[in-house]
Amino acid sequence: MEKPRTSHGSGLPKRIRVLFAIIFILVGILGYRTYKYFGQLEIQTNYAVLKKGPGVEYDQISQLKQNQRVTVLKSKYHWMYVETDDEKKGWVADWMINSSYKLPVTDLSNATIVIDPGHGGYDSGATSNTEKKEEKQYTLAYAKLLAKKLRKQNTKVYLTRSDDTFVSLSKRPALADQVHADAFISFHFDSSPVKNTASGFTTYYYHKNSLKLAQIVNKEFGAIGLENRGVEVGDFLVIRDIKEPAILLEMGYINSDRDFDQISSKFYRATVVNDVYQGLEKYFAAQKDTNK
Repeated sequence: MEKPRTSHGSGLPKRIRVLFAIIFILVGILGYRTYKYFGQLEIQTNYAVLKKGPGVEYDQISQLKQNQRVTVLKSKYHWMYVETDDEKKGWVADWMINSSYKLPVTDLSNATIVIDPGHGGYDSGATSNTEKKEEKQYTLAYAKLLAKKLRKQNTKVYLTRSDDTFVSLSKRPALADQVHADAFISFHFDSSPVKNTASGFTTYYYHKNSLKLAQIVNKEFGAIGLENRGVEVGDFLVIRDIKEPAILLEMGYINSDRDFDQISSKFYRATVVNDVYQGLEKYFAAQKDTNK
């Protein structure tokens, strides 16, 4: 009687099966290498460096060469975590790879924001009528509160000053340019030549690329107790000598007794900060349509 055939394989000769296996492995290797190649970016600048973290403040690991290819593993803010051909891993900024390329940012968790508390140190700013309270202490308080709120959303936040120190006007926008910020917010409080003759808050911008940010943030200011004087062009150095979208907020007249009652209250401060936060959130959400 004829023995039944067993099904130990495809019935193909062993030599053919081995050949197919080799071809399969070679195709897999080729596919992986093709994926890695096309999943790479080419360094198009001569100043790219690997950093230990996603920010200019982190230590440098090594220099990258122009035309060198790197594999992108993930991205955060304007930074990419990459691997080089010699298996070094680190963070490189999008502008270091290609000076004209910028990763899209559509939410606060991926944004980089510079907050500028006006004045500081021997530059006290304007003063209130009673108790001679100085503008610099309130700009810092508002800036710190906004920074705290943004950081809870994993926003990358830089403060031009974090204590009562003097920072030159030119260094403030320079920081935003250095970190390639997505937005620059400067806090100030107005003062009129004659006390108690002016009231309200104003949102200033200078460059056209800042108008949308100014309009969206200003629109969020609701019932905060003072008149909204709207959006205006302001020729202030910190929002003029800057490439990134930038606004300057004059959140009331410090030498108006009525305004100062609001400025110095924790409720007003929290409300203003929350409104700015909501404005920033909507501003970045609106970038989704721009990037489509």
